[in-house]
Amino acid sequence: MRQRLHPRRRECRRRLGLRPHCHHLYRKPGDLEQQIGAFVDYYNNQRYHESLNNVTPADVYFVRDKAILREREKIKKLTIRQRRLQHQKQAA
Repeated sequence: MRQRLHPRRRECRRRLGLRPHCHHLYRKPGDLEQQIGAFVDYYNNQRYHESLNNVTPADVYFVRDKAILREREKIKKLTIRQRRLQHQKQAA
């Protein structure tokens, strides 16, 4: 009889991209550790988090978030200004 996984463990496996019976994909413990390490690196350094104003956790940890958000705000204002000018030219 197959043992059912606790819902929290199922969720962890789902987030890591693991299927319930994928233990055969990792021949050595190092293989699984490498996959987990790659996921943690992605999660902390590449994935933008909405709850962190769409910056990465690494950006927040290394205090780069405020500079990134300021730069995004500058780009946003410049883009809006350019679009207004373009619209005014087309309307004239």
